[in-house]
Amino acid sequence: MSSSSTGLLAGLLLALIAGTAGAGWFLLALLFGAVGYVVGAHLEGRIDLGNLLPGRSRG
Repeated sequence: MSSSSTGLLAGLLLALIAGTAGAGWFLLALLFGAVGYVVGAHLEGRIDLGNLLPGRSRG
């Protein structure tokens, strides 16, 4: 599945949540989506979260 298809699916799911559960649940779903994106990007090697953790170096 391409990135654009995944983004479209995520957007449709968030719209469904916003329409049925309300604004609070929509914001929670958005937060979880952002965390999932960051973790996925870290696992793929696109970003390095090691710089954010104090005392952990790769040296």
